[in-house]
Amino acid sequence: MALSLPPSGQEVLDALPVAALLLAPVLGEHGELQDALYVARNASARAYSASRFPPGSVPPWAGPVPLFERFPSLAGTAVSRMLADAFRLRTPQGPEMVEWVVSTRSGPVRINDEVRVAPCGDHVLLTWERGDRLHMASAAQRLVRTCWAEWNLGDHGVEPSRGFRQVLGLADDIAVPALLDLATAATPDSLPALYQTLYDVILRKYTAECELRLSSNSERTFRMVAEPVRIAPGGLVWAVRAVFIDVTSDRRRREAAQHSASEARREHERVEAVAEIADVLREAVLPHFQDELDAFGLEAAAVYRPDAREAGVGGDWYKARELPDGRLLIALGDARGHGLEAATLMAKLRYALAGLAYTEEPVERLTQWLNEVACADGDESTATAVIARYHPERSLLRWTCAGHPRPVLVRGGRATQLPSPDGGPGISLGVLPDVTYTAAETPLEVDDIVLMYSDGLIERRPTDPDQDMDRFLEAAEHCRADGAPDAGHAGLQNYVERLVARLDGPHRTDDATLLALRRIGTR
Repeated sequence: MALSLPPSGQEVLDALPVAALLLAPVLGEHGELQDALYVARNASARAYSASRFPPGSVPPWAGPVPLFERFPSLAGTAVSRMLADAFRLRTPQGPEMVEWVVSTRSGPVRINDEVRVAPCGDHVLLTWERGDRLHMASAAQRLVRTCWAEWNLGDHGVEPSRGFRQVLGLADDIAVPALLDLATAATPDSLPALYQTLYDVILRKYTAECELRLSSNSERTFRMVAEPVRIAPGGLVWAVRAVFIDVTSDRRRREAAQHSASEARREHERVEAVAEIADVLREAVLPHFQDELDAFGLEAAAVYRPDAREAGVGGDWYKARELPDGRLLIALGDARGHGLEAATLMAKLRYALAGLAYTEEPVERLTQWLNEVACADGDESTATAVIARYHPERSLLRWTCAGHPRPVLVRGGRATQLPSPDGGPGISLGVLPDVTYTAAETPLEVDDIVLMYSDGLIERRPTDPDQDMDRFLEAAEHCRADGAPDAGHAGLQNYVERLVARLDGPHRTDDATLLALRRIGTR
């Protein structure tokens, strides 16, 4: 059989699977490399040039030409050094990423390749591969913090991805751990899951996963998904292939979500408990009127609307109670703030007033004493109140005002705010000790209705107090004209509920309380 002739140099170049240039060194006076003549290129290089540069943008190659004359921007890259070192040291150089720009008629073209240079007889062989794909793969691993590796069980070799060290946080001077070394590098709490995963992959031959933390980077958590590599189906496992995904952010978000859910459950339970306490407190301290005041020639009705944002717990309170002297104690107040603290202060003041009223002292004195109680309770224990005593034998209401909105009288279809006591309203309870209060006297006629209320019923931000009061008076008259309250407790209750419904709305930011008294005759 006749042997064929050996291949030519061009045929050898064309057989290379990567783009290649054969360069002849151009030496200076002292033997240093100054340039390199571009003497030959292979088919892959021609195809690369055709794919990267627009037609006609690069002068056609017609024979040997200096490389840096044909591509001037290459002179400022690592290629110059690599050519000089390959020629001087007679050793291959690279691979190195080389980025340069070729100016064309249609604009600059950016080239990003992985370059190798090797001595080839008296010449130098320059080869390159599309480095952008490799570079993008490495960048993608950094962006999504994912890497992979394959461990050979026969020779304990390992083939990691380009971004393996960066993703796992391994120093450049530390060898990529072999499969057995992976357990040494893992934190102790990661070992049980890691051992189980390797057992499932190597011995049971199926894909498994676990969470893994490395001692060198213990603040980060990785999900390791591993599979067996077999040469033949059903054969022995020759290698373990694994992907590592940084799930630290996901785990932190999951833990934060679990913490938020736990906090939300606790807050919900707290709100439910507070609401339950609020219900008990309201039932204990806020009376429900029926016909209890008939003996005094009065009817009473009340509506209480708590601030929904505070789970129904507020500081509004009211009271109507017979005294030993045959007269009637009537009061409505508003303790400072919201929540259980306001409800507790409300209960203290209400029960304190009930006890003080048995002294049969006038309302001025009761208000003064109640102020001393609030002052003794602490700096935050402030409240407003209207405190009144009704004298049925004279159909007379004597009342004081401690920083509270003055009552409103509805008579003959017209609503007016009662004038202040002599000297004006007193200051709120609990602000200053040793304060004196004066009382106003309001005679009541049959069918007169006195409205006592908390500021939460009428205040609307950002309107001013005068506008709020005008709106309240208009509503009281409108509801009266819309239908005079029927006789009996039910009729009065219907009136106050219609009035509160007209005034209440989404802009309310506090508890709303309305207490109505109607004179029905004399005892």
